[in-house]
Order: sequence, then C-alpha cells, then structure tokens
Amino acid sequence: MRSLNPDETERYQRHLRIPEFGETGQQKLKEAAVLVVGAGGLGSAVLYYLAAAGVGRLGIVDADMIELSNLQRQILHDSEHIGMRKTDSAFARLHALNPHIEIEVHPFRFNKENADELIRNYAIVMDGTDNFETRFVINDACVRNGKPYIFGAVNQFHGQVSVFDALKGPCFRCLYPEMPSEEVIALNRGVGVIGAVPGIIGSIEALECIKILSNVGNPLYGRMILLDGTVMNFREIQIRKRADCSVCSKQ
Repeated sequence: MRSLNPDETERYQRHLRIPEFGETGQQKLKEAAVLVVGAGGLGSAVLYYLAAAGVGRLGIVDADMIELSNLQRQILHDSEHIGMRKTDSAFARLHALNPHIEIEVHPFRFNKENADELIRNYAIVMDGTDNFETRFVINDACVRNGKPYIFGAVNQFHGQVSVFDALKGPCFRCLYPEMPSEEVIALNRGVGVIGAVPGIIGSIEALECIKILSNVGNPLYGRMILLDGTVMNFREIQIRKRADCSVCSKQ
C-alpha cells in the first residue's frame, strides 16, 4: 500500500484525525479507482467530494457539452466553459482541486457495447445520470462484473440514493424489474430540479463510496434514502432481493 507523502498528510489531516478512519482509511482511498457515469448535477457533487477526499483514480464518462442552463446545478463547470466538453471541464477543475489524483476521461456515452470494458478497472460505479436507460445498463454490467453500483436520482425538490450490490443484497432490477414505459420515460426527461438537491444526493453518494472503500460504517445495501426537500424530511425504505430477478437472482 502506498504511503502518504507530506503534502497528502497535510491535505487529508481532518480524515486522519478520525480514529476509525485514520491513515489506513486514507491509504485505501489512495489505492482505489472509481468510475462516475455523468458529470452533470449529481456527478459534480460526487466527483468534487471524491477528488477532495483523495480517491486515487477517478474515471469520468460523459458525452455532453456544457450549456448555460447546466450551470444552475452542475457546479464542476462555469460560464467560461460553455461549449466545452464536460469531461474536459471536469478534468481541469478536479486536477486544480487535487493534483495528487489520477483522472481518466471517457468523452462518450455509457452503453451496452462499452459497459463491461469501462467498468472492468474500477472498484465502484457511481450514478451521475438522469435517465432510466443508462441506469439499467449500469446495473446489469455491475451485476455481471461483481461491482457495487451507487445509485442517485433527483426530481424537483426530491431525491433518492441507495447502494446496489448483488453479492450483498438486491440490485436495481429488484426495485425496477423492467424498463418503464415510453410515456413514463418521456415524463421524466428534462424535468426541473432545484440546484441544491443534486448537491445533497451526490454528497450522500460520495459518502457511501468512501465508506465502502475504507470499510467503515454501514453502507445502504438493501436500503434507500428518500429526500423531500420541501419539508426537509429523510425517509428510509427497505429493498428486498427478488428471488425471480432476471439479473441477480443467481448471485
């Protein structure tokens, strides 16, 4: 395991002061590799906090360019970066934040054809997406390859976050067995969201990732946190592994 250099020891001192985390936990983050699918609202918060925390290698998958309407919630990017690839903007911002980490950019869509190859060299896959189609692809690839999938979703004032790992509990298809109808997908495409909501949900995703990598705490396996930002209420629901799940029932 690679030891921390003096600059890293200073940078991460607030982590090192936590008894159950300490230098061992920080070294585990340094050795880890995490793939984030999407560098938008959710991905911005996920990437910022994982980079700041010292996760040694971050992969970013996103094919989109930055638009003015993104900036209300996608805090990785700014006005000077409009028209730039999100992966390039994210690379510049995260490298400036923490030059000790390695950042790999994949400026294309995450899909069935490239999913297995993309996730092969990463320990955890993070959800920074905004559509059901990609989430099903992420889940199925993670089940095939034995990887945890940290899920997040936002809508208006509301958010959801969970951890799916077929080796430890249910997968995403235990909750959503089949793709929603085209009507439902259309209704959820491009919906409004208060900018702070993906910040909250993305931060929880990042915390779950840090807990899993450092083997500290109790991750959200088989549990989902629901946020209602209008009244600032968090609820927890249980998700059971389906014996007839088409993807993970044999895991």
